[in-house]
Amino acid sequence: MTIDPEAQAFLDFQSQNNAPNVIDHGVHKTRLANHENLFLAGPIGTSAEIQHRYITTPTADIPIRVYIPKNAEIHAAIVYFHGGGWALGHIDRYDSQLVDISAGTNSVIISVNYQKSPEHKFPIPLEDCYAATKWLFENAENLSIDKTKIGVCGDSAGATLAAAVAIKARDEKLFKISFQVLMYPPTSLNFDSESYLSYATGFGLTREVMIWFWNSYLEEKDWTNPYAVVSMCKDLSNLPTSIVVVPEYDVLRDDTLNYAKKLEDAGNQVLMKFFSGQIHGFFAHAGINKTSFKLREYLIESINSLIWR
Repeated sequence: MTIDPEAQAFLDFQSQNNAPNVIDHGVHKTRLANHENLFLAGPIGTSAEIQHRYITTPTADIPIRVYIPKNAEIHAAIVYFHGGGWALGHIDRYDSQLVDISAGTNSVIISVNYQKSPEHKFPIPLEDCYAATKWLFENAENLSIDKTKIGVCGDSAGATLAAAVAIKARDEKLFKISFQVLMYPPTSLNFDSESYLSYATGFGLTREVMIWFWNSYLEEKDWTNPYAVVSMCKDLSNLPTSIVVVPEYDVLRDDTLNYAKKLEDAGNQVLMKFFSGQIHGFFAHAGINKTSFKLREYLIESINSLIWR
């Protein structure tokens, strides 16, 4: 299938507005630009209350945003980790999506503004995300959350963090995650896969920038650490059910497909949705690309099928 016209419209908007490239313009200027054009996420609904809080992690006090659905007595819960290559992005860009998903799944959602590389390399972003997940379990009763219905979710680098939190939670056995939602995660350091080479430029996220992101996030000693590069995990058994989202025109398409297969081969349940014609990051593009709303609907339907059955 050719690229979806609305996905192309998003790429055209970025080009017309000279969206900065982190390699050419540096991380500071790119972060500043990331705070603009919040309309791209879509309109913010009123079906969930939004609270602003801080939690303490091993290295900092970090902001979280809490979404509480209206008119629900018992809640499921989701810990959300945003995308941005571990170096960019922030929680402001996800109000529209998370209000809808909170209300649609009767879930309390906490969105985590974890610390960023290159100033805060691995494992600090992962420690922030793991600490936030632990905080949610510890505060479940106060938020009327059923602890058997708590999942982790993320897009892009945030999906990698979600996958790593799920593995770490299984290993440490302090709490049990019931599902993980992985939207187009970077899962390996293979930059010569078919999708990396076929979609290296011209589709938003480029091969060159993705290599920069990994190098910004990791030291060489971390390349084989399964909490950093989740495809390096030798044992993927006994992980929560995975909801996996794969866009067609994405350098990370093969990373996502290969990790989903590894999860399935290890005996885990995997629900996967392939979005033909779509590009990396489209979960955050609803202001231009209406397929983003279809993705929300898919996530709501899939999460409900797991936690409220």
